[in-house]
Amino acid sequence: MNIIRPSIFSDCPKITAAFTEANRSLYHHRPISGLDLGINTITETTDLDENYKNLLQFLGLQENSIALANQVHGTNIEIVDQPGIYENTDGLITKIPDLPIGIQVADCAAVLIADDICGVIGAFHAGWRGAISNIIPKGLEMMKSIGGQLVNYKIYISPCISEARFEVGEEVAEQFPDFFVDRSTYSKPHVDLKSFLTHQLIDAGIKMDQIEISTACTMQDERYFSYRREREKAGRMLGLINLNKN
Repeated sequence: MNIIRPSIFSDCPKITAAFTEANRSLYHHRPISGLDLGINTITETTDLDENYKNLLQFLGLQENSIALANQVHGTNIEIVDQPGIYENTDGLITKIPDLPIGIQVADCAAVLIADDICGVIGAFHAGWRGAISNIIPKGLEMMKSIGGQLVNYKIYISPCISEARFEVGEEVAEQFPDFFVDRSTYSKPHVDLKSFLTHQLIDAGIKMDQIEISTACTMQDERYFSYRREREKAGRMLGLINLNKN
């Protein structure tokens, strides 16, 4: 199983974090080949359960222990204390050890945040709608409200669609500051989502050495699922973070 272990958390023994690749060599007999972890895709529920079971086992986490957001491109964030699916939610925060929290993506960014000193973690779904609606600044503040400290945060921005591939209409482009929109290189505007999310973090007081930003583009690199490229055949990757009990 191919997964990314963000290096930003490598010196944090209390944190397990991962971002899955598509793993397209797996499950060729299914409608979506690969390790689909999307709760709203065409993958059968029994197959999805098997995928989660195998992933959690691979990571050394307990089966059926994960909390997931049923995402709607909004800004609702839940502070959670038990496993399950949280409806109409795009961010999860917890202080509970061994309660992994996960965000599913296929062009949007999964943003994983940990304060391993105070014991607070967060996982957030940041597509363009969530980004311009400030889900990340809101998440930082909610983590602070339950004991997180800005100076301790370590943050991973996952593979997502790159500026080169993120063509949008003017109705989307005009919602971003001009600095993050390229209107000259291409025939239509292109948005730099990763840079905009990074700007929001820096503006909130995070330092660059607290942030790891994946350079991978989900639409360009077939190691990842991409909804823009594959539409209903696109599975979902998972950004997962866990506060280890031991």
